[in-house]
Amino acid sequence: MAWVPAEFAVEELMPRLLPVEPCDLTESFDPSVPPRTPQEYLRRVQIEAARCPDVVVAQIDPKKLKRKQSVNVSLSGCQPAPEGYSPTLQWQQQQVAQFSSVRHPKSEDEEGWKKFCLGERLCAEGAVGPATSEGPGIDYVQIGFPPLLSIVSRMNQATVTSVLEYLSNWFGERDFTPELGRWLYALLACLEKPLLPEAHSLIRQLARRCSEVRLLVDSKDDERVPALNLLICLVSRYFDQRDLADEPS
Repeated sequence: MAWVPAEFAVEELMPRLLPVEPCDLTESFDPSVPPRTPQEYLRRVQIEAARCPDVVVAQIDPKKLKRKQSVNVSLSGCQPAPEGYSPTLQWQQQQVAQFSSVRHPKSEDEEGWKKFCLGERLCAEGAVGPATSEGPGIDYVQIGFPPLLSIVSRMNQATVTSVLEYLSNWFGERDFTPELGRWLYALLACLEKPLLPEAHSLIRQLARRCSEVRLLVDSKDDERVPALNLLICLVSRYFDQRDLADEPS
């Protein structure tokens, strides 16, 4: 087997994208002289590429980096609080507990989800009147969190089904409220078709309960009527439960 220079051996392992005819550059080869033909130019490129080292190590002057460094990273902890500024352990534990209550409850936490969606005030008192606030801002712990896209978009189908069941159970014993309506609508919007068997049963239960509450409403102008009609319509016509649909008058 003939000996092949290393720089040519490397190039033989690479696929040729452009055909290059043999060109003898060993005699009178001067790299400072411009190539005379395209073949000669391509051949020079091949030779120069083969002579390039596989690994190049940059020579960095540490003194220059030190002069230009503008970020000072400290690995130490927080600065200790001055005397009398540090909170008590009891206060810190209370804040952690309150913060945990405004995060997503676990999927199996029925009471937690009811309070999260409807608020502690509504769940504790069953009140349907408007919420009052004694201080500035909105106390979502008391009035419940709205079904924001940032919340419902992170719920998987198992969680959507579970929360729909929890709120349907609550609705089975209480009156219809705007907070409940907004969450039921959002959860229906998150249900994927075809429905799971448990979701199929839940939405039918929901539509029947809406029709029962509608019978108890004194006036057709009551603000609950359009919301109840909408939920029945979505269950019956979008989710193909046609036996539950309202017949047009």
